[in-house]
Amino acid sequence: MDLLLLLKAFILGIVEGLTEFLPISSTGHLIIVGDLLNFNDEVGKVFEIVIQLGAILAVCWEYRSKIMQVAGGLGSDAKAQRFVFNLMIAFIPAAVLGLLFIKSIKAHLFNPFAVAIAFIVGALVIFWVESKQRTPRIEQVEDMTWQDALKVGLAQCFALLPGTSRSGATIMGGMLFGLSRKTATEFSFFLAIPTMFAATFYDLYKHWGLLHAHDFATFAVGFITAFASAFFAVRALLKYIAHHNFVAFAWYRIVFGVVLLIYYREQLFQAMS
Repeated sequence: MDLLLLLKAFILGIVEGLTEFLPISSTGHLIIVGDLLNFNDEVGKVFEIVIQLGAILAVCWEYRSKIMQVAGGLGSDAKAQRFVFNLMIAFIPAAVLGLLFIKSIKAHLFNPFAVAIAFIVGALVIFWVESKQRTPRIEQVEDMTWQDALKVGLAQCFALLPGTSRSGATIMGGMLFGLSRKTATEFSFFLAIPTMFAATFYDLYKHWGLLHAHDFATFAVGFITAFASAFFAVRALLKYIAHHNFVAFAWYRIVFGVVLLIYYREQLFQAMS
């Protein structure tokens, strides 16, 4: 058993879990940390798929009561039906654009420079949204209309760009379109379920041939640490936003983006020369 490989899996699992649902981009962090750990080959790509599954299952567990309630009421409860319909509406835009452009995006934008710029631009968006004085129209996810869901779904499309942050795009979009901070955050969590499940199983289907029994221990360590750290991050974020805004995350994004530009400056100069 390769203990160094298990350590890398442990670190990446924690990175995935802690960053997936915070507005700081898990993809951006995984690209950078995977590069630093030299764990970005084909097997590494499949590993990222597995740990994403661990992270999303943490959300399913945190909201298991809500999920069971909605599932049980689909046949007769109008609120449950509207909630699921809204999730479907919000899911469609990013799903369609992802199928059309994800290959091109991965080929041209999955690099430290693009990630760094996305981090900084995303921070500016957070500053802008948080600076707007507004009274939220919607305080509960059940009160959202399909138009509200569509707007959040369109905002999620920006998350196709690495470094943008899926949760950041949907939360800021939701707040901009009239959702309270708590409602935007919770809807972002719920929207992650179909979005990430679809992306995970699609990627697993494409890379099925790279799954091997001898990688089981590595994948298991990453899966478990991603689940545990994501569960912690979701609960911590909900407690945090009860008394704080997202400005601290914007400052983190700027610092992280600048550090990336400095760290990879030689590569950037070579690419521009």
